[in-house]
Amino acid sequence: MYEKITPPTTGATVTFENGKPIVPDNPIIPFIRGDGTGVDLWPASQRVLDAAIETAYGGQRQINWFKVYAGDEACELYGTYQYLPEDTLNAIKVYGIAIKGPLTTPIGGGIRSLNVALRQINDLYACVRPCKYYLGTPSPHRNPEKMDVIIYRENTEDIYLGIEWREGSEIAEKLIHILNTDLIPATPEHGKKQIRLDSGIGIKPISKTGSQRLIRRAIQNALRLPKAKQMVTLVHKGNIMKYTEGAFRDWGYELVTTEFRNECVTERESWILSNKEANSEISIEENARKIDPGYDALTPEKQAEICQEVESVLTAIWQSHGDSKWQEKVMVNDRIADSIFQQIQTRPGEYSILATMNLNGDYLSDAAAALVGGLGMGPGANIGDTCAIFEATHGTAPKHAGLDRVNPGSLILSGVMMLEYMGWQEAADLIKQGLAAAISHQEVTYDLARLMEPAVEPLKCSEFAEAIIKHFKD
Repeated sequence: MYEKITPPTTGATVTFENGKPIVPDNPIIPFIRGDGTGVDLWPASQRVLDAAIETAYGGQRQINWFKVYAGDEACELYGTYQYLPEDTLNAIKVYGIAIKGPLTTPIGGGIRSLNVALRQINDLYACVRPCKYYLGTPSPHRNPEKMDVIIYRENTEDIYLGIEWREGSEIAEKLIHILNTDLIPATPEHGKKQIRLDSGIGIKPISKTGSQRLIRRAIQNALRLPKAKQMVTLVHKGNIMKYTEGAFRDWGYELVTTEFRNECVTERESWILSNKEANSEISIEENARKIDPGYDALTPEKQAEICQEVESVLTAIWQSHGDSKWQEKVMVNDRIADSIFQQIQTRPGEYSILATMNLNGDYLSDAAAALVGGLGMGPGANIGDTCAIFEATHGTAPKHAGLDRVNPGSLILSGVMMLEYMGWQEAADLIKQGLAAAISHQEVTYDLARLMEPAVEPLKCSEFAEAIIKHFKD
């Protein structure tokens, strides 16, 4: 099956059932060391993961690691431009769960991004990025402890699909001509808009299938959280891009009110129900006026539409969700993308799970990570129905490679996500406890040490790993 790699002789394969992993006690897990600082990050991370599993299960469970190759290290073994060999793709497909360090974006090869390629090849449609504060971590925010969100970013569509044409190319010119002369004039809402002839062209596809499977996973995650954190916010720019980002929001609400009708309530529904709970005799029109402050300025047609909405909600879910029963449901709301950027800073405690499209999620996850210690403390997972890859979320930082000084927190916490995904919660909890205690004792690598006041003497990458292990049971 493989050209240049050999699987472990012991261990079993992870299988999947209805999108969930069935994990044996001795799974074979492929790992990609990563480029640049991966040479330091992976050994430290593996040390922590193995120690936590041994401490938690006393030899009853263990991971059989399977080294596979991608990035610059793959080119050294497989040849020039062989950044993502078939061996690696086959191993990940066979064994189902993998973990990787940071990878170089190739220059001169045929792959735009190895990370994006791995997601798209394996249909890993949910990029999951938790952003949680650990006490003592330096932060520019006044109350970083209030930040505890999980970002679900759609991984396979939007502009990251990479369908674009260079300015001046034959296809770009042909497409602009068709748009300007046929398609735009045939769409009255676009008026007299025209695309400049010297434009590059990119396509932004957002599908109902892609949107709903991402939002489904976000809701399923919310159902596993404590009641106070059971909230999903759909993040979009639907006020401008109505048929892509606006559709993402609409398809999300459709999913909520069909597939998750018994488990969820929308924010707008909660207003309607609350109004009736406060005044059982409230009229449909007065309820409509309360949920839409601009009601009296609307056209009669729009007023009738809102009244119909109120009546439909009360008819459909008053028995199941009324009399405050909705407060026990998962709350689903939506926010405009630019607004949520400032709200996670000014009111971080009001949010729990954010579900959004690819580009929004890219920006938002990095912005949220900045409040809790930066990308060095930001884990990530890419999850599909038959495969999952866990990864460091930062770059390769090649100038620091081999110096044993960078922060392995991102990769270690990605390993925590992997353990939780596998159902090995006891080992995951040990690592989170050890990491929190190490930071609170100011036993950290240079990136965090230099920001502490007063500054502290930094640990090496490997020493930070040992500090985490030392504090497993603090």
